[in-house]
Amino acid sequence: MSTQPHSSSEPAGLDARLLDQLNQWAQSLSATQLAWVGGYFTGLSAQGVGSGAMPVQAAGAVLTILYGSQTGHARSVAEELDEAARAAGLSTELVSMGKFKEKNLKKVTHLCVITSTQGEGDPPDDARALVEYLHSNKAPKLDELQFAVLALGDSSYEFYCKTGRDFDQRLEELGGKRILDRVDLDVDFDDGAEAWIPQAVAAMKAVLPETGGTSGCVPAVSGGPIQAAHYSRKKPLCTRLLTCQKITGRNSEKDIRHIEIDLEGSGLTYLPGDALGIWFKNDEELVNDLLTLLEIDPETTVHIHEEPRTIHRALTETFELTQLHPAFVTEYARVIENGPLQKIAEETETLREYVDVRQIIDVVREYPAKVKAETFISLLRKLTPRLYSIASSQNEVEEEVHLTLGVVEYEAHGHYHLGGASGYLAHRLREGEEVLIYVESNDNFRLPENMSDPVIMIGPGTGVAPFRAFLQERAATEASGDNWLFFGNPYFTEDFLYQTEWQEYLQDGILTRIDLAFSRDQKEKIYVQHRIAEQADELWSWIRRGAHIYVCGDESRMAHDVHQALLDVVTSRGGLSPEEAEAFLVQLHKDGRYQRDVY
Repeated sequence: MSTQPHSSSEPAGLDARLLDQLNQWAQSLSATQLAWVGGYFTGLSAQGVGSGAMPVQAAGAVLTILYGSQTGHARSVAEELDEAARAAGLSTELVSMGKFKEKNLKKVTHLCVITSTQGEGDPPDDARALVEYLHSNKAPKLDELQFAVLALGDSSYEFYCKTGRDFDQRLEELGGKRILDRVDLDVDFDDGAEAWIPQAVAAMKAVLPETGGTSGCVPAVSGGPIQAAHYSRKKPLCTRLLTCQKITGRNSEKDIRHIEIDLEGSGLTYLPGDALGIWFKNDEELVNDLLTLLEIDPETTVHIHEEPRTIHRALTETFELTQLHPAFVTEYARVIENGPLQKIAEETETLREYVDVRQIIDVVREYPAKVKAETFISLLRKLTPRLYSIASSQNEVEEEVHLTLGVVEYEAHGHYHLGGASGYLAHRLREGEEVLIYVESNDNFRLPENMSDPVIMIGPGTGVAPFRAFLQERAATEASGDNWLFFGNPYFTEDFLYQTEWQEYLQDGILTRIDLAFSRDQKEKIYVQHRIAEQADELWSWIRRGAHIYVCGDESRMAHDVHQALLDVVTSRGGLSPEEAEAFLVQLHKDGRYQRDVY
């Protein structure tokens, strides 16, 4: 054995031939790949790999975190998982399903899927292509895959967490090995996600080598804004309400408010297309009525995560009181042992119809009973922030953020009802008072990168909010592309939101054209989908020259009708069959030219 010292050009154990091979291989890698490989081999060395201590795992052993998110909730959980995994020493890749190349799925060996479900069991828009691929005959065998799934949903809907359930089942059918049982989380998902993340990290850590993950680093998410200050759902910004102005007429059937919130000195940034999360407090009058009906002393102490507080404060600040869900009815009926209510709860369709037209207090009013404070809060879901499409561009309004808010208020079951967040912003919060907010990025609703591309915006009612932001941005950046707005509401004189602004944009040439649909100004109701049909020739012309189409508003009716109207345009003017027209719009979506922000 040689006793000569090793030179700096020939490391211990490496001869010139092997060193030359390594150098050639290294030159083919990017800087990012080199950094990963360096961490990977450092991890192997620390674990004794190469000396017979353990088998060498593939160099591609990375934890891929795929998220499908409509409102940003699944994305935020995915980012938390990514940060925790990196802190635990794992190499990760965090990717939106909308940006993931389906053909790369067969290369993934370790996968965490976090996805929401839309409406009646539909995948979020950014997950549609991947879901379709997984269930097609193109889906690959995934015998080398180890996976875990976290499903987010709303138990008020029949097909609760369906997208996550489908992912979990299909990945197994394709040969994947489940290393952690799927977890389904309701709208108050924070506590459940917080418990699941360390379990997922531990499960993946058991099958992945440590590679010196970037502990404490902000996860890199393609397409998202880099924020100078990192406020979030869990760490919101405490700021103040500047303006709350009604922008519908005195005779309007709707109370729509223009909201302005202060961002001065906060460092909080956002992009057109993003949403603003609002944390709110419940109406104290509603809380008092509930406690009276339940015969609970407002000063009774309850415990939230072992922290004591009064039941009055807990109901005001911590629990959801306006959005009724089936589980509350079922459990409340059991607790109070009420036969008629139990019968309603036992029949699925009857229960859903019952829930659709009531708030929690309606159930308690109809079936009052004496209930213990701790028992009652055990029936409730945690309060969750409400998300509103941002109606401003920071290039225009600078250190402010604007919203267009429809106040939820109605008479039912002999009582006046008010929405939780909308009632808080419009009626209970005064200008100058504090409000907790955060930005939820929406990379699936972005203006085109090429500022010369045409833009078609379809947003009736408060769905027009993001398009106010879009036009402010297009004006501020002097984008040369044409802009076309479709807007609708009941009455021209009462409900033409931001009328003056649109007229100014038209005069300045920023808004190329606007088509209006005031449904009740004539005998036959006219909606935006009717205007789309009327302008089929021009719409098809815009699409052919590269227009991006954006839809914002109600998913159950408007978005469906608009989609059908667009299909009709493509079919009639493009000469395509219905199946080809659907495929055409799917491709537009994949190309980022058909984007929806629906709720």
